[in-house]
Amino acid sequence: MITYLKQEKENMIELLEKLVNIDSNSYDKQGVDNIGVALQREFEEIGMSVAVHRETEYGNHLSITSPHAKHPSILIIAHIDTVFPDGEAENRPFEIISGKAYGPGVNDEKASHVQVLYAMKALKEIDSFAFHNVHILFNSDEEIGSPSSKALIKEAAVGKKYSLVVECGRPNEGVVTSRKGVGRFTMRVSGKSAHAGVEPEIGRSAIEEIAHKIIKLQQLNDHENGLSVNVGLIKGGTSANTVSPEAEAVIDVRVNNKQQADEVVKDIYAIAEEDTVHGTDTEVEGRIARPPMEETEESKQLLKEVKDIGKQAGLMIHGESTGGASDASFTAAEGIPTIDGMGPVGEFSHSETNEYTVVDSLIERTALLAKTIERLSQLKTEDN
Repeated sequence: MITYLKQEKENMIELLEKLVNIDSNSYDKQGVDNIGVALQREFEEIGMSVAVHRETEYGNHLSITSPHAKHPSILIIAHIDTVFPDGEAENRPFEIISGKAYGPGVNDEKASHVQVLYAMKALKEIDSFAFHNVHILFNSDEEIGSPSSKALIKEAAVGKKYSLVVECGRPNEGVVTSRKGVGRFTMRVSGKSAHAGVEPEIGRSAIEEIAHKIIKLQQLNDHENGLSVNVGLIKGGTSANTVSPEAEAVIDVRVNNKQQADEVVKDIYAIAEEDTVHGTDTEVEGRIARPPMEETEESKQLLKEVKDIGKQAGLMIHGESTGGASDASFTAAEGIPTIDGMGPVGEFSHSETNEYTVVDSLIERTALLAKTIERLSQLKTEDN
C-alpha cells in the first residue's frame, strides 16, 4: 500500500494543487460546487457512486459509496468549503517550500480530499473488501456550522459503527479524540432614547444595561474546567449625545460536556432576565450549535486500533483534545465511536500566510486512513 502511494505522490500533489487553486468560501456556492464537481469526477473514475445533494443557498454535498456497498459500517466526513474570500487563490496560489505545501485551505482541508480519494484508490488496488465498507460524505458548509448538512450527517450516521473525520492531523502524530461543544448567542437590549444634555434623566440606556450583563457573562468563565464564555462583538447607540435606545452583544460559548452546556445556557438566560437599568428590556437567542465530542469507552477502543495501526508504520499516534469545532461532534453525539484529526498533518488553519500541510504526511496519513478502514472492516467481518 505504501509502495503504491509513493508511486502516486506526484499525482496526489498535482490534484492538491488543483483543489487549492479553486476558491471555495462557504458562501461562494459556485466555487464550492467546482470543488465538488472535481471530486465527483475523481471518485467516479475509480468506480464509486456519487450522489449529489443539491442546495440552493450553499454548495452541494456529495455522498459517495461503492455501488456494491451493503450497509457500510464506516462513515468518513470531510468538508469542501474554506474561510477564504474569492480571489485568495489567485493572490497566493499553491506552492511547496521546504517540504511544506502552502495555499488557502491546503490544511483545512483540501489535503484531506486527496487523502480520502487515494485511500480508496489504495484499497481498490489491493482488491480489499474494505473498499465496499465505506460511506464518504463531503459537505459544503462546515466552516459556518453545517446549517444545511447537519441533518445529512445525522442521517448518514444511522447504522454506522465508526466515524472517521479527516480534519487536519496534529503535529507530533496527534489525532483528535475530544472537542468542545460550541454555542453562539445574541443578547439584545431595548432602552429609551433621550437627549444626553437636555433631559438624560428620562432616558434608559441600553448600553449601560448591556455593560452590566457583559460583566456577568464574562464571570461565567471557568477555564480550569473547560468552560469559555466570550462576548466577542458589541454594538449599540445612535450618537454620542443620545442616551442609547438599543445595544447588542454576541457571545461565543465553549463547553466540555452536555451537563456544562445545559448549565451555561440556563445562566445566560438568567442574566438576560436580570435588569439593572430599570425600564430596559432584554431578549436573547441562540443555542449550543455543535454538541461536545466526548470520549467514550468505544471511542477509546477505536483510538487503540488507530494507534496499533500507526505503530506498525512507525507512527506514534496519540489522542488530543481541542476547543475548535468540527462535524465529528455530530456523529459522536449520535453515539458513534468517532476519531477526528485523521487528515494529513499541518498547522495554522485559517491563516492568510502561514497555513501549511507537511507533504510527506500526505502519504503517511493516507496509508493510516486506508489501513484503518481495512482493519475496521475486518472487525465487521469478525462480528458477523
